[in-house]
Amino acid sequence: MRELFTVIALAVLSIPVVAQDFQIDPKHSSANFSVKHLMVSTVRGRFGGGVTGTIHLDPKDITKSSVTAIIKADTITTDNSMRDNDLKSAHFFEVDKYPEIKFQSSKVEKRGDNYVAVGNLTMKDVTKQVELPFTLNQADSNGKKKLGIDTELGINRFDYHVNFDPSGTTVSKDVKIEINLEANAQ
Repeated sequence: MRELFTVIALAVLSIPVVAQDFQIDPKHSSANFSVKHLMVSTVRGRFGGGVTGTIHLDPKDITKSSVTAIIKADTITTDNSMRDNDLKSAHFFEVDKYPEIKFQSSKVEKRGDNYVAVGNLTMKDVTKQVELPFTLNQADSNGKKKLGIDTELGINRFDYHVNFDPSGTTVSKDVKIEINLEANAQ
């Protein structure tokens, strides 16, 4: 029982009680995606170590919190170099012309027991407002405060001009994205 109280006390003590800024750690963060190929198989990919940005957390008033996350488009990998080169080309992401994918929150809210970041997702030459429901985890590691954020969303890649194969039969237009962030207190 004493161990349980110790764990609870440590968890409570690790929660920031004042607004604080956190830097996203690209070594411990990921942006993953999955999409149907030929409508029969699922191809998975990720942006390898290319997620950076900042999180401002105000635990007393979550609406004063914010997040900026940037993904380096040229870090895309599906473990198939020919496909990866195609994804980097004008057929898909045009990484030479559009090197970043960016999310910038305009507001953060708590809806019931859940958090939602509302903001602009910019991919290529398109910016659209999206809602990212997310979980928020907090820890204290060797005296350093850390945050973890996990979120998922679905997008239509055609909405962002990632529209190779306009019929959507070779590569589905629907893309599932999963983002996992770890951030260190500044």
